[in-house]
Amino acid sequence: MSDTSRILCPVLGQRIMSAAEAAELIPAGANVGMSGFTGAGYPKAVPGALAERIRHLNAQPNAKPFRINVWTGASTAPELDGVLAEVDGIEMRLPFQSDPICRSRINNGTMDYVDYHLSEVSQYAWSGFLGKMDIALIEVAGIREDGSLIPSSSIGNNKTWIEQADKIILEVNSKQNAKLEGMHDIYYGTALPPNRKPIMLTDPADRIGEQYLACPPEKVIAVVETAAADRNSPFKPSDDVSKRIAEHILDFFNKEIELGRLPKELLPIQSGVGNIPNAVLEGLDSGPYKDLTAFTEVIQDGMLKMLKSGTLKVASATAFSLSPDGIKEFDDNIDFYRDKIILRQQDISNHPELARRLGVIAMNGLIECDLYGNVNSTHIMGTRMMNGIGGSGDFARNGYLSIFVSPSTAKDGAISAIVPMVSHVDHTEHDVKIIVTEQGLADLRGLSPRQRAHEIINNCAHPDFRPALIDYYERALHSGRGMHTPHLLEEALSWHQRYEETGQM
Repeated sequence: MSDTSRILCPVLGQRIMSAAEAAELIPAGANVGMSGFTGAGYPKAVPGALAERIRHLNAQPNAKPFRINVWTGASTAPELDGVLAEVDGIEMRLPFQSDPICRSRINNGTMDYVDYHLSEVSQYAWSGFLGKMDIALIEVAGIREDGSLIPSSSIGNNKTWIEQADKIILEVNSKQNAKLEGMHDIYYGTALPPNRKPIMLTDPADRIGEQYLACPPEKVIAVVETAAADRNSPFKPSDDVSKRIAEHILDFFNKEIELGRLPKELLPIQSGVGNIPNAVLEGLDSGPYKDLTAFTEVIQDGMLKMLKSGTLKVASATAFSLSPDGIKEFDDNIDFYRDKIILRQQDISNHPELARRLGVIAMNGLIECDLYGNVNSTHIMGTRMMNGIGGSGDFARNGYLSIFVSPSTAKDGAISAIVPMVSHVDHTEHDVKIIVTEQGLADLRGLSPRQRAHEIINNCAHPDFRPALIDYYERALHSGRGMHTPHLLEEALSWHQRYEETGQM
């Protein structure tokens, strides 16, 4: 250990080794729980070394395929998902991914994928539904004298992985800002039924846990020192479509405040990642709002700006998802942000009890929505996985408002986001309250299925597809079949079939 080492525990200091040496300790077929959530806080050295080991072993004559099962918090980065998928080193992946090589393998059937609600993953692991976790591979910002761990830029499922794994490999990343220490809140009060107790968090600013991850030193088999930055892709500037969607949502908020259904400070915001959510955050920041709060999964660039301006007073999440400019802003002003950002494990950041109690306003993306408000947020044309459901279901079903957003068309107008029937259902009509495209906003609260169909077609569908949707609906309405939710079963998925055959809905 050097004088500047972040490994202060003498016992764990004796277990420092190279990434290649640590990779040798991971056997084929192992269930490996890795840190990482939306490109933050994932291990950056050992996965690459393991991929090289797999490449070498699989090239040997008569070699049996070397694969492992990878469990994370959410998506990671090319240095983890990408390198392991490239060498066909992943047998099964859960619970969320966004890597193009992983996606290709999932959709061609060479990688199994389990798509879970993010709030449920730790319970599945803790209950033994996923099998025994052999190894946890966790990035941390430092190791304290007593062996406790300073979490990195995400927490995700790290608490659960450390508790459940037989063995632990730590990556200590000196590139992570040392002043992250103290921003985390690790709750050790969770339990399985029938021993659960209420989680006493009533405000996004509440701290209910510990600053550090507890880690039994005897379980740690390797410590690897790294100095590598998180994946940090730049966000695209807001385009006209994103800005119009944001305007519809802000107009809706203003009307809800006027009607007394929302306070002027709104309710805690949950926002998915991407250009449209960032456009909404920009709109909120330029409006009359002050002292808002966020109870969400990730801290994005837009939330840093809102904290800086005073629009947002506190943000609770499980990870960062920042652009290069956002990371620089955070690092340069971390003393300002220290008491305004709280990072929690994802079974708390996404907990249904807390989303319901706090009355979260959930804003997430969709791939397609049907006439009655059912939402597909994961599958292209019903069969091809995009990324996964992530935390959208945690918040949509349990939040005060569930808002789903999308441009009204995709593929240069070849695909309509509003279709007669979704080709895959992630969020049923019972959990979807608001649909927004650049065309307008459909408020589905209190409406019957037929009333919802009128709202969605007239307010959200693109004009190029609106006549065909009206035609389908009216013929279904007069088909003599069930009138509660009218459908023409022989045509309900014909739009998808037509796209598959012709490239145009």
